[in-house]
Amino acid sequence: MIVAKRAGSPVEVPLIFLKLGLSCFGGPIAHIGYFRDEFVTRRRWLDEQAYADLVALCQFLPGPASSQVGFSVGLMRAGYLGGAAAWTGFTLPSAILLVLFAYGAGNLHGAIGAGLLHGLKLVAVAIVAQAVWGMARTLCPDRERASIAAIAALMILFSGSSIAQIGAITFGALAGLWLGGDGQPVQSGHVVVPVSRTVGVAALTIFFVLLAGLPFLGNLGAGSSTELFDAFYRSGALVFGGGHVVLPLLREAFVTPGWVSDDAFLAGLRRRASRSGAAF
Repeated sequence: MIVAKRAGSPVEVPLIFLKLGLSCFGGPIAHIGYFRDEFVTRRRWLDEQAYADLVALCQFLPGPASSQVGFSVGLMRAGYLGGAAAWTGFTLPSAILLVLFAYGAGNLHGAIGAGLLHGLKLVAVAIVAQAVWGMARTLCPDRERASIAAIAALMILFSGSSIAQIGAITFGALAGLWLGGDGQPVQSGHVVVPVSRTVGVAALTIFFVLLAGLPFLGNLGAGSSTELFDAFYRSGALVFGGGHVVLPLLREAFVTPGWVSDDAFLAGLRRRASRSGAAF
């Protein structure tokens, strides 16, 4: 069960996530490392086990894992307003900068710009490595759990598909049930997830209604706005495995119909890969 130490104010959440949105480079995996450093190590909003459970859940669900982790931390900390504030604070800087980049994309070239972006990517690698090492020492302290982690890593390494990621999660759950049944029980604090079963069922119903209903409205000629919303919604609802997996869906949804050119799509991708904040 996912737990947190104590409730907080909706005011502190957007300020912290805005700082992260302005300083987190490297894409979704690096963002998860930044979140761990901020909320587990520094602020202790979550313990290591709760954060690992949260990351595992968000990796298993469709959609962008880092944005889901950030929203969930805000939700657990300060309720619905905290979740909305976390998502807004982390996403808004990247969205604003990408819009500005769209206006000045033609001028982004040269050795200085390329070297700056490449250096930021290299720093992100160190952030990811630090997060992996820190979580590994805590969550894989014995041979059994380290073996589960190593096999799951090999599954992901040799197959980057979303099915492989779901398979690795399923393997980890079954192996943990088989090998870890006699381990020490995980200590937990107070549950602070303010989501009732009624709200959860309603959200799940809306999810499937939109997934099935938006294409139907598009076929009835509801307008370009509905088609645009459907393209983004379907890309987010059907993707598993993180931000890079969604790229083929986005390309099929926007480049193939002629809404965006291939050059513009690739330019946005390169800029997204180097930006801070919630890229996906």
